[in-house]
Amino acid sequence: MRIPFLSPPPPPHVAPLVSAEHAPDLAALHATGFARPWEVHEFEQMLCERGHVAHGLMQGGRLAGFALSRIVLDEAEILTVVIGPASRGAGLGRTLLAAHLRALADAGVRVVHLEVDDGNAAALALYRRLGFVETGRRAAYYTRPDGSRAAAVTMRASLA
Repeated sequence: MRIPFLSPPPPPHVAPLVSAEHAPDLAALHATGFARPWEVHEFEQMLCERGHVAHGLMQGGRLAGFALSRIVLDEAEILTVVIGPASRGAGLGRTLLAAHLRALADAGVRVVHLEVDDGNAAALALYRRLGFVETGRRAAYYTRPDGSRAAAVTMRASLA
């Protein structure tokens, strides 16, 4: 029996998400990473509002992760970053965020802010590798799945 040649899947790539049609996929993916996931209508609104920028990490023809930011003048805030469970731990977060930060810089952003759960060691390490530094903390900011509260670490990076 002969096995037909199968070409390898294309490498993961990052693409802009520019319409509200992506909202259901973003909401479903967001629910895999957060105790209080955002609703479809929230993503629809953000994707349609001026100043919001989203990028999706495409892997094997499907959305494997995304980053969403809000731009105001020459500053941006990363609102959320999610890598789906099947794609975590493979370095794809760095691929996604590096592309997202390049797009923000290309849009004239000079400073980026974010906040992250202080217990999310992988995200903190990634953000630090990408040049983010801690600027403060917000006590009991995030609700964890067990109902306990976690502090948010606020961070900042210069793109200029």
